[in-house]
Amino acid sequence: MKALYDVASEARKNSYSPYSHQKVGAAVRANKKGQATTTIFGGCNVENSSYGACCCAEQTAIHTAVASLGPETQILEVLVITDADPAWPPCGICRQVITEFAQNPDIPIHCTNLAGKTRTQKLSELIPQAFGSDYLKK
Repeated sequence: MKALYDVASEARKNSYSPYSHQKVGAAVRANKKGQATTTIFGGCNVENSSYGACCCAEQTAIHTAVASLGPETQILEVLVITDADPAWPPCGICRQVITEFAQNPDIPIHCTNLAGKTRTQKLSELIPQAFGSDYLKK
């Protein structure tokens, strides 16, 4: 988890957050389906004066992973870092984006802050009955 923390913490420094003034960093451990080697990708929140155009740190990290690994990207673990106490969990949209690429519904989601307080939950606990691609196949 230290490697995830370090990547998320560095990414957080690049946050573009002139509206909320809340710097958020994220890191995802990912690989391409069928490959054992994993890579950590970082991301930060990027705000926009048109709030709907904002991109959360978790989404930035996942989009970077997909841009690098391709459409068979699978997320194995997520860490989000804020300076809030308690640490913020991923928002609803980020939970849905994580669900799209999660290796399975029980991947760990670590929510931590700059003070080192961390809470870890399974994705399935954060988004029970998640809407996934299986629903579209029926």
